[in-house]
Amino acid sequence: MLKIRFAFLIAAAAALLTAGAITAQAQGLPAQKVLTMDAASAIAHGAVDKCRADGYRVSVTVIDTGGMLKAFMRDDGSGPHTVDFSRRKAYTALTFKRTSAETGKAWIANPPAPNIEGTAGAAGGVPIMAGKDIIGAVGVSGAPGGDKDEACASAGIAKIADMLK
Repeated sequence: MLKIRFAFLIAAAAALLTAGAITAQAQGLPAQKVLTMDAASAIAHGAVDKCRADGYRVSVTVIDTGGMLKAFMRDDGSGPHTVDFSRRKAYTALTFKRTSAETGKAWIANPPAPNIEGTAGAAGGVPIMAGKDIIGAVGVSGAPGGDKDEACASAGIAKIADMLK
């Protein structure tokens, strides 16, 4: 009798597990692409390398889709303000799903700019796209002009372009 009860319990547990898996599959749980630490590090290194090659000392911030820090680099000789500013540029690119330069232009064209803490309408922040999905953003600060910061950010993303397809 005890063996029959035990067998019944095992069969019931297996049925519940199978039903749960089928239900989860039927609900279509989303598959989410994530920015790995290694990819974020490669982006940061690529951005610093590009800026160094151009003669600039910068700070680079890479964040994930939750706005959390994934990688950060501050090159020798970069200004102290570049630390926070690179983070704000990355956060702007993530929040508005476009470069921070595009966001800044939109704010100028349609005043007043929204007061969203941690954002900046200066060039240098670029969203990191995996196909059509944003998986993070990179912000660069310290080059003499946001367009140069943005070029370094884009160069960093280009380092992992094959992973983003």
